[in-house]
Amino acid sequence: MGEKVAAGAVDPADRQHYRQKVKECLEGLGRLLKEKRFDRPKNLMGLEIELNLAGPDGLPRMMNGEVLERIASRDFQTELAMFNLEVNIAPHRLGGRVLDQLAEELRTGLGYAHRKANEVDAGIVMIGILPTLKPDDLVSANLSDVDRYTLLNEQMVAARGEDFQLDIDGVERLTTTSSSIVPEAACTSVQLHLQVTPNRFAAVWNAAQAVAGVQIAMGANSPFLFGREVWRESRPPLFQQSTDVRPPELQAQGVRPRTWFGERWIDSAYDLFEENLKYFPPLLPILDDEQPLEVIDKGGVPTLAEMVLHNGTVYRWNRPVYDIADGVPHLRVENRVLPAGPTVTDVVANTAFYYGLVRALAEESRPVWSRLSFDAAARNFDTACRHGIDAHLEWPRRGRFGGTEQVAATTLVRDELLPLAAAGLDAWGIEPADRDFYLGVIEGRCERRMNGAAWQAATYHRALESGLEREAALAATTRRYAELMHSGEPVHTWPVGLPTPAVPLG
Repeated sequence: MGEKVAAGAVDPADRQHYRQKVKECLEGLGRLLKEKRFDRPKNLMGLEIELNLAGPDGLPRMMNGEVLERIASRDFQTELAMFNLEVNIAPHRLGGRVLDQLAEELRTGLGYAHRKANEVDAGIVMIGILPTLKPDDLVSANLSDVDRYTLLNEQMVAARGEDFQLDIDGVERLTTTSSSIVPEAACTSVQLHLQVTPNRFAAVWNAAQAVAGVQIAMGANSPFLFGREVWRESRPPLFQQSTDVRPPELQAQGVRPRTWFGERWIDSAYDLFEENLKYFPPLLPILDDEQPLEVIDKGGVPTLAEMVLHNGTVYRWNRPVYDIADGVPHLRVENRVLPAGPTVTDVVANTAFYYGLVRALAEESRPVWSRLSFDAAARNFDTACRHGIDAHLEWPRRGRFGGTEQVAATTLVRDELLPLAAAGLDAWGIEPADRDFYLGVIEGRCERRMNGAAWQAATYHRALESGLEREAALAATTRRYAELMHSGEPVHTWPVGLPTPAVPLG
């Protein structure tokens, strides 16, 4: 969302004016699209990773302000809660050795941040949900000291009108309530940006939606929440429920949640911004002085500030982004599906798989979204969140007979999607050695049926079997995860379980 906004009372009249301004922004977007005012293809990608701060004991540390002061880099920013940070990697052109360049930049940046955090008895942990978080850690007092988070929390609590209900029924069932949106801060993710031209936007977004379940199956890394083992990727249900401003009556009426997979394949980026206006009331009605239609009339480029801010409060797993660079507007698809971690190598492997697969699927003559219903894509996403790398997904059957079939995610990826991803990376001009190395990481997960979530769950159960109590087992699993994360070897190669204590010589 990014904007600096001032906390304070929102005048009810502002909402009406704001809604009108969003309509004007949407009209402005339509004119820019019609007049073909958007940037030409540049094959640009961007990457953001949300991070956790934890101590040597594996427990969260509420000190992002102090750590950011020591890091002193604009690449690192606050996130929603005081145990969160975010690192932003500058845009890169897809091609050549970009995957290894990303890996090197991430290793350097995260290594530096980790050393700085160590100075105050904390460390960086790149994981979907920190297993040691407790409900008492996720309260309003632990919101980062940033006005926009305070105002967003105030407005969502007011819209909800009662406590937020969390109910996730997985391996174990978790039920609890929260008086704020802060539990959403438990979700730390990787956001992958891809700049696209307007005429390619729908194909890329549809492709990204189609493979969201596959991304989760391969990359799941969030099996624990508040001491319970829930879904293999628990971020999506947690995110939806912790930002759900609909009371039960509105849920029963079918009002859409603000954290949303969507409900249809699209024909244009305009469709998504139009849905935002149609379905979601404003949460942050902050008005800008710009008159977007007047700016366009004079040949200028409007910021469409109200539309952009409103878009930032609708939490799609693949979000449209309107932005301006060097005075020229452009569109991006922001993929928000993946959890953070486990290692830099794993993150870059997930990145390579996504960009390669989306490129190949978006250019197919019979695109997957013409052969797979949107409801099936949404079910795949839900199934993959529940079962991770063991999920079975619905996918179009190969051959001339058509239809769909249920197939193990590992089989689908190994036999059909990895070759497509390789072809897509070739189309981007990625160095073949890097293509093979990073897609080989995804293949290794399929062969060993091991990703971050599977490793965490298996190691936790070994810890329980060794006699540790639940809390101690989660803390020990977290400490071991952090140790292996910083060693850098991809997660499918990690030994399961805790290291055996050394036997004293005697």
